[in-house]
Amino acid sequence: MAAEGGGKEMNEIKTQFTTREGVYKLLTHSEYSRPNRVPFNSQGSNPVKVSFVNVNDQSGNGDRICFNVGRELYFYIYKGVRKAADLSKPIDKRIYKGTQPTCHDFNHLTATAESVSLLVGFSAGQVQLIDPIKKETSKLFNEERLIDKSRVTCVKWVPGSESLFLVSHASGNMYLYNVEHTCGTTAPHYQLLKQGENYSVHTCKSKSTRNPLLKWTVGEGALNEFAFSPDGKFLACVSQDGFLRVFNFDAVELHGTMKSYFGGLLCVCWSPDGKYIVAGGEDDLVTVWSFLDCRVIARGHGHKSWVSVVAFDHYTTSVEESDPMEFSGSDEDFQDQMIYFGRDRANSTQSRLSKRNSTDSRPVSVTYRFGSVGQDTQLCLWDLTEDILFPHLPLSRTRTHTNVMNATSPPPSATIITNTSSNTANGNNSGASTPGINSLSTTLPRSNSLPHSASSGGGIGSGIMDSAIATGVTKFATLSLHDRKERHHEKDHKRNHSMGHISSKSSDKLNLLTKTKTDPAKTLGTLLCPRMEDVPLLEPLICKKIAHERLTVLIFLEDCLVTACQEGFICTWARPGKVGLLSSQNQASSPSGTVV
Repeated sequence: MAAEGGGKEMNEIKTQFTTREGVYKLLTHSEYSRPNRVPFNSQGSNPVKVSFVNVNDQSGNGDRICFNVGRELYFYIYKGVRKAADLSKPIDKRIYKGTQPTCHDFNHLTATAESVSLLVGFSAGQVQLIDPIKKETSKLFNEERLIDKSRVTCVKWVPGSESLFLVSHASGNMYLYNVEHTCGTTAPHYQLLKQGENYSVHTCKSKSTRNPLLKWTVGEGALNEFAFSPDGKFLACVSQDGFLRVFNFDAVELHGTMKSYFGGLLCVCWSPDGKYIVAGGEDDLVTVWSFLDCRVIARGHGHKSWVSVVAFDHYTTSVEESDPMEFSGSDEDFQDQMIYFGRDRANSTQSRLSKRNSTDSRPVSVTYRFGSVGQDTQLCLWDLTEDILFPHLPLSRTRTHTNVMNATSPPPSATIITNTSSNTANGNNSGASTPGINSLSTTLPRSNSLPHSASSGGGIGSGIMDSAIATGVTKFATLSLHDRKERHHEKDHKRNHSMGHISSKSSDKLNLLTKTKTDPAKTLGTLLCPRMEDVPLLEPLICKKIAHERLTVLIFLEDCLVTACQEGFICTWARPGKVGLLSSQNQASSPSGTVV
């Protein structure tokens, strides 16, 4: 199983890692895979994905796991940290011909011990509704591929609904379906419902109600993933054109946008309180975006290749006690529910998101934990801390050196008026189409981030900061993608990255590069895509190689976190203090196998 390099290569793969809350350990006997445990030859196949559901059965072991490997789909009882996995007894197994499963999602509302509703998307564009407990295939949507012929990239039940689900495709389209309706025998006819910047929404014209109910066309290229906000009211989409677009789902309106530093965005997730969105993709970065301010507040650099999954850890982040689906994100929800959230927070599942009196007030204490996995086979864990989230409160110094912060090149017809006393953009940036955006002139915090070109006054070592300004671009020279692909305007970037304006000559050069809507030269340095030195650059808490093949899954559960790689191995990592739940008797009698 080892790649070239034999034993040395095997030694590089970590089976445990330590964070400040303790040691996370790989449970070798809780590994799920195909029953033969043979590594899957993943060439040309779709990513391995994992879905969980709890069916609330009487035995107390209600967790179920579904995963796809190549043409196969498996459904098992998931024993997690409690007992060893028994791969000889899948509850359901399906092998498909002519198409491969690409993604799946359980309906948590309707799940019982006798029946679960599982949606499965396929590489040829179909969506299947199956019940792996009853072993039924109840319905097939887009069967004749009249609605969309491209690969299904993401499928999810609409939060709070027993019948509505949303499907995205590699075509860049998304469709809203109702399981009660048919898809019709002819191609659908559409009528425009709403249109905005780089998106449109159509309704289906027909005498009787049929699927799809709505068709969303979003951006250019594939729509790689979408995620509903915890309250179900907003939808975050990431596309191959490099844009994050956040919509009010019911009103079908664009709330805000963000552009990747380079390349397509591949994955997206929401913080448990719905206030922050993290996206990852082909720029090897994780980007943190504020939902309230509609702007990038931090980037994380730790991966050496594309980031395939990002996810918040609801159990290590301070999480409100009630069901996260009930959050509305409003401050009243968290009233009188404060708890100090210290170093041992991983063991405190009762901890809650701290009360914030307003969006500008400082909470008692809040730290968000999120993770990412990538094609570099590495797992990274990140902490989003107060000095990143609320930089202007502890660092309210006189800003005498803000030319680096104001190094934005606004698109034509957009005026950014900076008011350093209130730190807000008074003029709406028409290029960003996001109202109420904070300007980039805030002094940058450092936290667990790399040195930055923050204010050179106010007690910070000015020598360090000045050198950081001088090397603002070389700090990121390790990104070979950025290095190769953007060399055509690297000179302009270096010349202007510490100026408040762009000279007329370089403006002419940049204007030549802004032919297409998604040209990086148009967005780089604006609120859509700040320059690297304009926002804090986070370093990961841990960055560990944990597999031989590219990683495709990261899910945080209460007792463990779950990862999976393209060879078809689903690994369970026990949280600190949880490893003892797996008894030695179970380990002794469990089937042997090789661990990736």
